[in-house]
Amino acid sequence: MQTDDQLNNFLAGKSEYTLGLFHHFMAKFNEVGVVELHPAKTMIGISNGQKRVAWVTQLGKNFIHVVFPFKQPYQDNLCFQKIARVPGDEQYNHHFRMYNADDVNDELLNFMMLAYNGERSA
Repeated sequence: MQTDDQLNNFLAGKSEYTLGLFHHFMAKFNEVGVVELHPAKTMIGISNGQKRVAWVTQLGKNFIHVVFPFKQPYQDNLCFQKIARVPGDEQYNHHFRMYNADDVNDELLNFMMLAYNGERSA
């Protein structure tokens, strides 16, 4: 299947540590709700079966970078390193960089639920 090949290509050559972070993040997201992966050449989309709720945009040497799109900026947080409005759109991309498994804490899990549920109360 092409999707499996695309995912394997995206994950190829990544460190065991980074792959462990990716698998941990995805396991935690699946605890929020069942998610589907949509790999492309430069990123992996994560959907709730109806719409994309996040994107894994980078698998670094010792981290993964994930972007959550929200309709408003959630400035009062400790988990996002950057929040940027998409030009010409009412979307705010919230950038999360995961270095350790415990970075997926209660605060981030709440944002994962918010993204999964389409910003309805988690």
